[in-house]
Amino acid sequence: MTSEKRETFGRIGIWSGALHASRADADGRKAMTEAAAEIEALGYGTLWLGSSPSPDDAAEIVAATRTITVATGILSIWSHTAEEVAARVAVLDANARGRFVLGLGVSHDVLAPQYAKPYSAMVAYLDALDAAEPSVGPRHRVLAALGPKMLKLAAGRALGAHPYLVSAAHTAEARQALGPDALLAPELSVVLDADLGRARDTARGMLAMYLKLPNYTGNLLRLGFTEGDFDGGGSPRLLDALFALGDAERVKARTREYVDAGADHVALQVVTAEGGRAGLPLAEYRELADAFGDEL
Repeated sequence: MTSEKRETFGRIGIWSGALHASRADADGRKAMTEAAAEIEALGYGTLWLGSSPSPDDAAEIVAATRTITVATGILSIWSHTAEEVAARVAVLDANARGRFVLGLGVSHDVLAPQYAKPYSAMVAYLDALDAAEPSVGPRHRVLAALGPKMLKLAAGRALGAHPYLVSAAHTAEARQALGPDALLAPELSVVLDADLGRARDTARGMLAMYLKLPNYTGNLLRLGFTEGDFDGGGSPRLLDALFALGDAERVKARTREYVDAGADHVALQVVTAEGGRAGLPLAEYRELADAFGDEL
């Protein structure tokens, strides 16, 4: 990782689909902004706002923090126009604007009725961001790239890529496709549970919805998995490839696999049986921060 990437993103971040503060009531917003401030205080380098955040969600979390990088992971290009996004970024506090990164993705055809020609649509979206005044240029955006074409686009027209639901083997392939200089910041889902069978059951509860989305299953098939690996919510070998299952030391070891494969930064998504993918598991964030220590 270059010193600039390290300073911007850190080695380890937190990915959460729960930080949609702009959509919550007053109590919910308070809980979310306090959680964001604690994640920052724990020493994580980047806070990734998942589950199709809006520009206003990002603005709320940027305002609630002081030093941590805040990134959308990811904002769907079908839900917000480039002009709308650029205008919202422009009104962020000048100091905060420098630590905001716009993560963009093309989502999925079953989730976006207007989905068509995703690669061409992304190119047009980036063109519009470049043309905006002020622009949201390549140094302030990343792409949710999985396949070779989108990875190449991420290397040429953004800081790099933020792949979701990928293995360490995909990370190695993505590094080759991106080249040595582009940012590679994969998401890694975590189940902190020493009981492997129970941890796999928790992982299956989160994974089930993604196994209905062809963009993800197609990528997994390219990586050598089979349709049989998708049965029953995911085979053991699929779960073990996509998740970090076990105690905090096991999570550290799995994270290291992604770094060794070429990741500059790893965004950890904590999945729990109680909160699923949408909770704010602060106890787990604290446990992981203690385990990683200076590696954050």
